Amino acid sequence: MNNGKNLKAVAYGEVLWDVFANEKKIGGAPLNVALRMKTLGCEVAMISCVGNDEDGRAIKEQVKQLGLETDTIVVSEDFPTGLVNVTLNERGSATYEISYPSAWDKIELNELAKATVKAADVLIYGSLVCRDDVSRKALEELLQNDIYKVFDVNLRKPHYTYEILNQLMLSADFIKFNDEELLEIVGTMDSPFTSLEDNMRFIAEKNKVRAMCVTKGKHGALLLWEGKIYENGGYPIEVADTVGAGDSFLAALITSLLTEKDPQNSIDFACAVGALVAEAPGANPEVPNSKIENLMAATKI
Repeated sequence: MNNGKNLKAVAYGEVLWDVFANEKKIGGAPLNVALRMKTLGCEVAMISCVGNDEDGRAIKEQVKQLGLETDTIVVSEDFPTGLVNVTLNERGSATYEISYPSAWDKIELNELAKATVKAADVLIYGSLVCRDDVSRKALEELLQNDIYKVFDVNLRKPHYTYEILNQLMLSADFIKFNDEELLEIVGTMDSPFTSLEDNMRFIAEKNKVRAMCVTKGKHGALLLWEGKIYENGGYPIEVADTVGAGDSFLAALITSLLTEKDPQNSIDFACAVGALVAEAPGANPEVPNSKIENLMAATKI
């Protein structure tokens, strides 16, 4: 289903350990996107940095076993592998305490990383990795490539500025927000609008970006694609936790859209994938095609 075969993707940014109350799991939004795109049939590389420590070796080993290119994950002698303490509330919604500085704040591009991006079809990047000048400047270099660029807005206070967010939006071909992020950002841009749809078009015009999506939690998502807005109202599931659900949604949506699937089918598919990730613990649970198909066939909220 929505096979991404022959789509070459590169994800740039944080790789880390999500530390929960009783366990830790590999994560970081770009890595979560990359892992889900791999399961959808894409050829995927991850550009990042880990520490020369047990946590870093374990990340590289797991990522390699999951089929991603790991030679573009460099090893730092000076900074530790990233850790994020994840706290879940009674609804499964997560808050994050993100250690700084971490190895992924200090990404330096090797020649393989540069060549990998030049040969790819799509580059996925987020805002969190830009909290440090070293990783931000490496990203700015990669954004000079003629490649389809997907910006995953990921607002984690205090790790962003509106000036840098605006620069990242201007570089993008596609932007992904959640509803709160969109409204926060347009609030700094003097938008006269209140609805998500109007503000999506406002951002599109201001930043000369042709496509974007906005997730709305259990209420689904909106997609602006070729001038038209498509909507999915969400699927009924029991939330285990929300960690990584938006990342898998984005992976499914981009894979589907860039393999020339119908936009409505693409957002329906992406919402189903995101819902099934929220239904299971952790950011990267297995999501079989049969479960996606069954959920898509179910009555929408």
